[in-house]
Amino acid sequence: MNANNKTFSSDFTLTGLFTNNKASGFFFSIICAIFFMAIIANGVMIFLIYIDPHLHTPMYFLLSHLSFIDIMYISTIVPKMLADYLEGEGTISFIACTAQYFLYMGFVGAEFFLLGLMAYDRYVAICNPLRYPVLMSHRVCWMILASSWFGGALDSFLLTPITMSLPFCASHKINHFFCEAPTMLRLACGDKAAYEMVMYICCVMMLLIPFSVVIASYTGVLITVHQMKSAEGKKKAFATCSSHMMVVILFYGAALYTYMLPQSYHTPTKDKVFSVFYTIITPLLNPLIYSLRNRDVAEALKRVLARCR
Repeated sequence: MNANNKTFSSDFTLTGLFTNNKASGFFFSIICAIFFMAIIANGVMIFLIYIDPHLHTPMYFLLSHLSFIDIMYISTIVPKMLADYLEGEGTISFIACTAQYFLYMGFVGAEFFLLGLMAYDRYVAICNPLRYPVLMSHRVCWMILASSWFGGALDSFLLTPITMSLPFCASHKINHFFCEAPTMLRLACGDKAAYEMVMYICCVMMLLIPFSVVIASYTGVLITVHQMKSAEGKKKAFATCSSHMMVVILFYGAALYTYMLPQSYHTPTKDKVFSVFYTIITPLLNPLIYSLRNRDVAEALKRVLARCR
């Protein structure tokens, strides 16, 4: 292929998540159900937090925006994947692939930062409860939210132009179900040094830094909880933090594999499996974990249902 032909007007082909076997219809139904359940569950979470005064606290304010991010980034990936299966083809234009890449990196980057800063909220609530109204004021909550969105936007604006300006002179077949960064890199040829450097910096910024905040915050929480004399206080603290930790382990664990491990450890099948965890399953688990393990949300739902009767 001519070196000047960088496929700006060419289409890519997504192989998708579903293989052409008898079980593909079953997996399609499962993914379809997960998608709609994730949209409904996160929508209900946002609605409850907005309408119930008892949930007008910093933690639930941040949680409502986490639900919004989950709705947005699962919607950038799954509808296209489901439509490709129904149509029997996985063609995606260069512009559509760029748009999907840009939106996905922005939303998932914002969630990385938000989850890390939510750990700080739990640290303040448990380790400095008397100063909580000051340290987690309305202004601080908006600063946390703004910094999360800024981090996600910075990630998109840095990586998207570099990735999509690389010459794709190999096959245009993307062995994935969406335009993900490592997969796009494997299709590109030419000098990738600049991209790999920026990718490394972005990964440190949006993965290791928030994850370090989580580790530091929960180290302080564990020390404080260990020093508590009240068994009821310890139980309540663990219940509050365990929900967040479950989300963090699932989300960061899959993302660390995808973006931090060398390419030699990657295979197309593993990449798809880990991507499913943090792009499809996590948006459903977030509201379920926080609601099923949280008495405040359950009681808010009961109050809303009682008013509707």
